Amino acid sequence: MLKLGIEISERTVSRLLPKGRKPPSQTWKAFLNNHLNDLASIDFFTVPTVTFRVLFVFVVLSHYRRRVVHFNVTEHPSALWTGQQIVEAFPEETAPRYLLRDRDKIYGEAFQDRASGMDIEEILTAPQSPWQSPYVERLIGSIRRDCLDHMVVLEEQHLRRILTSYLAYYHRSRTHLSLDKDAPESRDVQPPKQGKVVEFPEVGGLHHRYERRVA
Repeated sequence: MLKLGIEISERTVSRLLPKGRKPPSQTWKAFLNNHLNDLASIDFFTVPTVTFRVLFVFVVLSHYRRRVVHFNVTEHPSALWTGQQIVEAFPEETAPRYLLRDRDKIYGEAFQDRASGMDIEEILTAPQSPWQSPYVERLIGSIRRDCLDHMVVLEEQHLRRILTSYLAYYHRSRTHLSLDKDAPESRDVQPPKQGKVVEFPEVGGLHHRYERRVA
């Protein structure tokens, strides 16, 4: 090829021409949305007691309907204990296709063997990137803001009772914008003809549920 008196080979021209761009890879948000029905998240958070002991709470959240399918409390978590929690969370072939978690060393070989044996594919978030697991992080924030920040935990059994009470409220009564202001356990729409609005205390009176009842 000859241009402006300069001879340029076709090979050189083809190398300098802009190449077609590859199609963009799936974004992280798209991955979470596309696998909503097949994805669960797990995480730990800590709770201090009145005697300054530190308890570890393990939660398993199904992304579909934002349901907490399992939780447990321990003072001494291990990979073996954590693996057993996954078995208890998903009995009889109810395990999700994907399990989203961070890179904490608590998820060691014993845990990974359990997950693999249940045909669960583990999806690991990037280091120090809690935003990549937004649903379970939001859940833990709600548990703290709505409940634990207002209570003094005495010991392990007391914390279990508190969390059991809160999660009953969370599933039946607490609304979510992502669920069109419904609760994880879908509620019936109650028209005015069903009666007056009645208040029911939840979580020891910390929160309330409102329903229509005939007088």
